[in-house]
Order: sequence, then C-alpha cells, then structure tokens
Amino acid sequence: MSDTDSALSPRAQLQTLFRQHGGHLRLSEALARGISRYQFYQLRDEGLIEPVSRGLYRLVDLPPTENPDLVAAATRFPHAVLCLISALDWHSMTTQIPHQVHLAVARDARLPVLDYPPVAGYRLSGQAFSEGIDQIDVDGMKLHVYNPEKTLADCFKFRNRIGMDVVLEALELYRTQKTFRPGRLMEYARICRVAKIMAPYVEAKL
Repeated sequence: MSDTDSALSPRAQLQTLFRQHGGHLRLSEALARGISRYQFYQLRDEGLIEPVSRGLYRLVDLPPTENPDLVAAATRFPHAVLCLISALDWHSMTTQIPHQVHLAVARDARLPVLDYPPVAGYRLSGQAFSEGIDQIDVDGMKLHVYNPEKTLADCFKFRNRIGMDVVLEALELYRTQKTFRPGRLMEYARICRVAKIMAPYVEAKL
C-alpha cells in the first residue's frame, strides 16, 4: 500500500481497497495487500460488505447488482470471454434462460470451473478465440463478450451442443433486432470454419 494508505486505519484501508477495485474485492486480493482475515470478516459481520459468490465480496452501499453471476465470473476469470447462450442473452438474441455462464478461453488455458454460479467452459484457438471481443461494463466490472456476429458463428460451430433451434432463433432475432451485416457474419464464419454451413442460412435471410 502507499504511504497515504498506511496512515489510515485498517478498516479505512480495506474500504479504500474495495473502492479502488470498483467496490468488489476477493478475499485473496485483500490478503495479498496485507489485510488480515479478521479485518476482512469484521467488515462482513458489521454489514459493510456482502458476498457475491465464494470469495468475492462487494460494498453494500453500491447500487443493487443486476448481474451477480456475470460479475462473479468476470472477477474469477478476467481473461475469459462470454460466449454462446450467455452472449446471446446479453445481446437479446435468445429466449433461452442461461443456466450456466458460458465462457471461452484460449486453447492452452485451463477450463473455468466454479461451483456457483455454474460455469460452462469452451476452448478456442487462434483467431477463433481472439477476434470479435467487445469490452462491456457490468455493474462496475469489466467483462469481455463476443459481438453478435462472432457469437452467431460460435453458435453454428457448437450447434450440436446448444441445439440448432437455438441457433436459428438467434439468427432470426439478429436479423430483426440488429443491423444485418451478412459480410461480417461470413467473416466470422470463416474464422470459426463454419462458412459452408452458415452460408445457406445467411443467404436465406437476405
């Protein structure tokens, strides 16, 4: 901590640390900054912080969290990208209710595992992982999510896992709710190696 921080009381140091992290903090991060478990849990017991998920806490005076599952996933897996049904839900391109947080990671990364919220992990390689990522703000946290066109290409790639009915509904909702960009769709289809599969469905929407 800085000299200014060291002059504060332990309680004030911890509250300042929370605010420096957007109001959310993991116990492990606090311990790494020299805060004791006793000091951390004292804030919890006094009702100044509350748990979001296992090991993750937030200041109670923050506005209500609208997406606690996404906040927990973004904090636990900062390099993962929201994908498939979770990304469809974010873009309002599905009527499905995600029962897991769907996250993509690089091919050589460990698959994300979390008891709560439940997480489904997918390994993608090269441009299939790195292209089409938007950074969004979710309840004060930064989260990565694939854009609508990349999400649709991924859905075609994983159609056997999420269901073709979900994929076709997403394509129709994209066509009616978003700016329809067939060229961009096919660009991501080529990156995800599903161009031949996607082309007839995209052409039918023209």
